[in-house]
Amino acid sequence: MIEVGQRLPEVLGKDQDGNEIKLSDFAGKKLVLYVYPKDNTPGCTNQACNIRDNYSALLREGYAILGASIQSEASHKKFIEKYSLPFPIIADTEKVLVEQLGVYGEKKMCGKVGMGTFRTTFITDENGIVTRIIGPKQIKVKEHAEQILG
Repeated sequence: MIEVGQRLPEVLGKDQDGNEIKLSDFAGKKLVLYVYPKDNTPGCTNQACNIRDNYSALLREGYAILGASIQSEASHKKFIEKYSLPFPIIADTEKVLVEQLGVYGEKKMCGKVGMGTFRTTFITDENGIVTRIIGPKQIKVKEHAEQILG
C-alpha cells in the first residue's frame, strides 16, 4: 500500500487512448489520482461528474486530474464521451496499478464476497510524493472535488 510520504509509481498505465501515462508527465503539478471501482455505476458517475464540474477550480489550485479503474480503454472512452470528462482515465485491466497502490482486494457487497477496487484518492505534491490519501470510507462522491480542495 502506498502511504503518505511515498512516491507514486513512475509508470501509471495506459489511458483511454492507449497513451502511456507516467508520473513524470505531471512534474511541477500536484496530481489527483482517483481510483474507482467501475465506469457507469451511480457512485463512480457521481464522483467523475463532480470532479468534472469543479475541474477549473482544481486546475486553478495547481492540480492535474487522473482517473483509474480496471475497465478497458473502450469502456473508459465511452464513459468520458458520455459525461464529457476533461481528464484521462487509466485502463488498468491487468490490475498492476491498483495492486501497486494497495487498493484492490476482497470486498463484501450485499452479502456477497468478491474481488474489487477500493475507491481511493491519492494527492501528490509537485514532485509526485503523496501528501494526502482519501480512503473509501471518507470519500463523498457528490462532494469529492470539495474534499480535494479542502
